[in-house]
Amino acid sequence: MQIITPAYLCENPLPDHDGAGDKQQRGRVLVVAGSRENPGAAFLASLGVLRAGAGILQVATCDSAATHLRMAMPEALVVGCYETMAGGLSPASGTRLVELASGCDAVLIGPGMVDEEAVAELTTTLLKDSSGARFVLDAEAFVQMRIDTDRLKRHGGRVVVTPHSGEMAKFLGGKRDEIDQEPEASAQRACELTGAVVALKGAVTHIVSPTGDTWLCNHGCIGLATSGSGDTLAGILAGLIARGAELGLAASWSVYMHAEAGRRLTKKVGSVGFLAREIPDEIPRIMQDLK
Repeated sequence: MQIITPAYLCENPLPDHDGAGDKQQRGRVLVVAGSRENPGAAFLASLGVLRAGAGILQVATCDSAATHLRMAMPEALVVGCYETMAGGLSPASGTRLVELASGCDAVLIGPGMVDEEAVAELTTTLLKDSSGARFVLDAEAFVQMRIDTDRLKRHGGRVVVTPHSGEMAKFLGGKRDEIDQEPEASAQRACELTGAVVALKGAVTHIVSPTGDTWLCNHGCIGLATSGSGDTLAGILAGLIARGAELGLAASWSVYMHAEAGRRLTKKVGSVGFLAREIPDEIPRIMQDLK
């Protein structure tokens, strides 16, 4: 198992982008996120994408929140989607989402999404019809793929999943305490079932790759256990993937930088009480310091 440290990251750098490049070279990301009751998840994930250095951002969210997100995130193309009765993104928008994903380097699905059946159908549609993209499945988008793990396996080498222990318990059909007791074994099992890179989030985060590589990040802090923190991590990860980082490398960098951002905010604000929206702002300086 590789412990993720600054020295390891410096030896395994992110793709470099010289001064002659344009935004196309830093990749295009589609974020599919949010719901009527949790529109902020799309905003937090989008902040993560851009602060990680991705060049172009598209966001698909529920129609009732789209106008507000356009104002809050002027850097992004924001598309409003049909909503289900529960306030989630409707599968009726599947064709439009596939169009948006076309030509994207990374697609993030899941932060803040509700309505289990709708999430499952939309995730399946995007995995089935979006050729070329690499995927980050977060939250309910990961949990709902327990009904179709073979589809994830067919996308071997193109998917990262980012559950916390509660979501992993739902996916594996166990209890959260069991996941907490054996996190590495749980991540390994999910990796075997899906063929995806698995980042099992927690105070200590375990990352497992289908290639047999494993990483551990023990750099986190208590302040990161706050609403929306995981949404920012998923966005940072998608941004690094869009820039061209290999999936395991992108997971390692994003998890460590997310943890380091928490430590830097702890020094500025306190051990608890900093906000998820403040995490992405630390990322550009951390990337610079780790060069």
